[in-house]
Amino acid sequence: MRKTKAAAIAVAAVCLVSSLASCHGSRGMNEFVIPETFDESRQYEITFWAKNDTNKTQTAIYDKAISDFEALYPNISVNMRLYTDYGRIYNDVITNISTGTTPNVCITYPDHIATYLTGTNVVIPLDGLFVDEKYGLGGSELRFDGPSIDEIIPQFLGECAIGGSHYAIPYMRSTEALYINKTYVEKLGYTIPDIVTWDFIWEVSDKAAEKDEDGTYYVNGQKVMIPFIYKSTDNMMIQMLKQKDAGYSNKDGEILIFNDTTKELLSEISKHVENGAFSTFKISSYPGNFLNAGQCLFAIDSTAGATWMGSHAPLSDIHESKFVEFETEVRMIPQFDPSSPKMISQGPSVCIFNKRDPGEVLASWLFAQYLLTNEVQTAYSETEGYVPVTSKAQESPEYKDYLSRMGEDDQLHYDVKIRAAKLLLENVGSTFVTPVYNGSASLRDAAGQMIENTVKSVRRKETVDDAYFDKLFSDVNSLYRLDQRNTGSAGRAELGPLPAASKALLISLVTVWIVIGAYYIIDERKKKKMLNQRN
Repeated sequence: MRKTKAAAIAVAAVCLVSSLASCHGSRGMNEFVIPETFDESRQYEITFWAKNDTNKTQTAIYDKAISDFEALYPNISVNMRLYTDYGRIYNDVITNISTGTTPNVCITYPDHIATYLTGTNVVIPLDGLFVDEKYGLGGSELRFDGPSIDEIIPQFLGECAIGGSHYAIPYMRSTEALYINKTYVEKLGYTIPDIVTWDFIWEVSDKAAEKDEDGTYYVNGQKVMIPFIYKSTDNMMIQMLKQKDAGYSNKDGEILIFNDTTKELLSEISKHVENGAFSTFKISSYPGNFLNAGQCLFAIDSTAGATWMGSHAPLSDIHESKFVEFETEVRMIPQFDPSSPKMISQGPSVCIFNKRDPGEVLASWLFAQYLLTNEVQTAYSETEGYVPVTSKAQESPEYKDYLSRMGEDDQLHYDVKIRAAKLLLENVGSTFVTPVYNGSASLRDAAGQMIENTVKSVRRKETVDDAYFDKLFSDVNSLYRLDQRNTGSAGRAELGPLPAASKALLISLVTVWIVIGAYYIIDERKKKKMLNQRN
């Protein structure tokens, strides 16, 4: 009898496991299956999250793309939501994953997508859609002339691969550029080489930091001068390590950045901070503002920020009266080995979130593809120093005409902007990307934080030595929880949070054993009580 009851309870407990697991699993998404046909009799409303600062031209391009797309597909409505930075998009997506209210299409970065993927079937893998005969890249049923998979620049498409599958398509690409006040560099007696080295930039920056007894800088005759300012210190550290062939991270998520080369780089940076030759965006403000006011010789920022650089920059945050006339040069970022240059490739990509209705997902994919058409790619790239991500757009007569008219005006054909774009177009083979996995965004932040902390410490007159760097490594490691990513000597990467269904299953299994244990305890007490009554 007791065995029968135990079996009944065990069966009930197993049913409890199944019900709980299936309940939690229902909150996830089924794997997306491409529909045989797109149902044009149904109305679809999709949301598109995009990033835009204050560039109204870019907003107008998005608006036109949506309008033109809706004209081609009257049964699809696209609602756009603009954000001021990618960090806000990332935070909102993470929040909305938990509530099942993610957007349909989102402009984001692969580092962020890697975190989104910790949820089950949250982001659509696109490899099957790429090659779908009807609705894939260059598919037969498309109502627009989109690129084929062979017409997407391979390096840019490769950046969208995570764990062997593509979870995004590239939208625009940029790199970093060195914007130089050539007039002041030559005033100091230097000639700018075709490829600037770190030794050159440090030497000239130290020279430009010299001033007379009353605090006036010799090079510009002003009381303010920060010779070298770097916008993105995470990119600075990442690229320096790459150029040195030193450790940063690998594809398995092993953290390698806390090494002797990193210490050497930070030590070198600290010397020039002490000389007053170097600062960062976070500490001193936007490098373009100092460059345009004649208060900076070397400003490193994205090629996408080229419209803010130079004495005739069409976009700037300083008053026109503060502009100083000078000749602007655009170069690759500084290199340790000019014979083997290395620079980062970056820029927004587009991912698609899973939904319960496969037709809605297909509608989202159609819109995402439309963003790769020549008209959208060319128009958007002309607003800043981005380059189109397809050979189809890059080789189009319209884009070639745009590049050929460099310097005709200080707006659409602003020479610094087009030179920045050409810098990437001519050096795609020298670009690289960092490994992407859940937590790679934190490592990127940590890389920049070490430079920021070092600069601040020098400015505060703190001692910066080996002991300082050891403590810095420990503090940054803890702050970004990087020590939680490595397990064992092989540095196996943490796989990220368990999916909700897995958590539910584990909880349910524990519940089973608790129920069974409780049954036996109660049963034993009953047996003992019956024996006592008989005695």
